[in-house]
Amino acid sequence: PMRKALAPAERGLTRYDRTRLRRALRRAEDVRVYQRAQALLLVAEGYTLAQAAHVTGLSRPTVYFWLKRYVQQRRMEALRDVPRRGRPPAAERITPEQILLELSSPPSDWGYSTHIWTVALLARHLEWRYGCPINPHTLRRRMKAMGLRWKRPRYVYSEKAPHLPQKKELLSVG
Repeated sequence: PMRKALAPAERGLTRYDRTRLRRALRRAEDVRVYQRAQALLLVAEGYTLAQAAHVTGLSRPTVYFWLKRYVQQRRMEALRDVPRRGRPPAAERITPEQILLELSSPPSDWGYSTHIWTVALLARHLEWRYGCPINPHTLRRRMKAMGLRWKRPRYVYSEKAPHLPQKKELLSVG
């Protein structure tokens, strides 16, 4: 047997909150704030947390978290995300100028047994040269942002087959 839903008043919501939440839905510009306000409005109208979560696509614990936060502050700003710093930048000390500088000379000048740079080799070289670890994926992304295009080296020279006219003639005979 399912438990009966708590009344909105038992959750701390009033008719003023319903009015405030309806107004917030009309004015919401951020989809997350809209979802949260919609979930809380459903709870304020008597739906269970699980039903509100199902309708809005949020999880039940998430609806409970935003409900608790809203009831504590009674302001729509409570439904907004707190600003975050984001992912810390990787290999800050390696600049585009340094990447171009290293690309300007072949790896053989640095004692490597190859005459072309690969992303993995360049990443290792930059890490050794500047003492700052850099992942090959990060380096590839940075080089793309710099407008550089990376092509895999071709180890076999592309030449026309010596008997190309004869091959084509065999194919076209019908």
